[in-house]
Amino acid sequence: MQKFGVALAFALFSGAAAAQGQVNVICSVQAEWCNMLSTVYARTTGAKVNVVMKGSGEALAQLIAEKDNPKTDVWFGGTGDPHLQAAEQGLTLEYKSASLPQLHEWAQQQARQSGYKTVGIYSGPLGFAYNPELLAKKKLAVPRTWADLTKPDYKGEVQVANPASSGTAYTMIATLVQLMGEDKAFEYLKSLHRNVGNYPRSGTGPIKAVARGETAVSISFVHDGPGEKMQGFPVETITPADGTGAEIGSMSIIKGARNLDAAKKFYDWALTPAAQEMAAAAKQFQLPSNKAAKVDPQVPDFKKIKFINYDYAKYGASAERRRLIARWEKEVNSLPR
Repeated sequence: MQKFGVALAFALFSGAAAAQGQVNVICSVQAEWCNMLSTVYARTTGAKVNVVMKGSGEALAQLIAEKDNPKTDVWFGGTGDPHLQAAEQGLTLEYKSASLPQLHEWAQQQARQSGYKTVGIYSGPLGFAYNPELLAKKKLAVPRTWADLTKPDYKGEVQVANPASSGTAYTMIATLVQLMGEDKAFEYLKSLHRNVGNYPRSGTGPIKAVARGETAVSISFVHDGPGEKMQGFPVETITPADGTGAEIGSMSIIKGARNLDAAKKFYDWALTPAAQEMAAAAKQFQLPSNKAAKVDPQVPDFKKIKFINYDYAKYGASAERRRLIARWEKEVNSLPR
């Protein structure tokens, strides 16, 4: 009797999920944001949301592995370069949301460059995070330019993620190549390598190390700073005076999605101001792509930052990413420290 009751409840639940729709999401932003999005969407629409959390590099690897039998409907968040690579490799689907005209130009440009196979949902600048208590204790100055990080004083005191697994670190390489020219950028990366204490796999690893006093400085997306500070950690951020790049976090619908209608509904909802304002509620402070979304005061002021004219199409291409990471592995990561 009990078995029958369980089976009946499961059948009723499955029927309700099917009636309301179900969507499978790979989420490449922080866990609190992923959980908030899925919970609110499920409560307000009745849809069942299945979320798997993965960094953008790992998410792309999963989509490549599942190409012939995709288990994912939507890929939400993470740096835009892997989303552009997924579009280039035919892993994602062209979709023009009715919300596109409401988005900032940089988000619309991301959509155009990908043949409408991805769209910008937020942007965040690359810069430095530092622990003021540790800098004072070690009598180190606050780094203000890229060159400052190569000074002998910072030996062993800098962390940046590994570009082979981190979109943040790949954005750094692409930024430096565009800022300095490729050969000079690699000379710079060799000098920086002498001061790097560790290359964690994750893009947020270095700023967490700064927050916890394990390293003095990190190269990070500066929007990750306020969340650490709100937890009581001593973290400040700054963007280099000589220029920097920014990520365009993106969203894509997977080609061959089993729940295509539900995927489109989730995608449209994720572009609304209300959905985008959840980032700040989850202590994430990127600039939302919908022009009508309220911008939290903790979001970096883009008008005060010196940005390079970042070529997202060129540096989002698979071949260019592979080439630059291979060069970094061969010429930089192989060197002693």
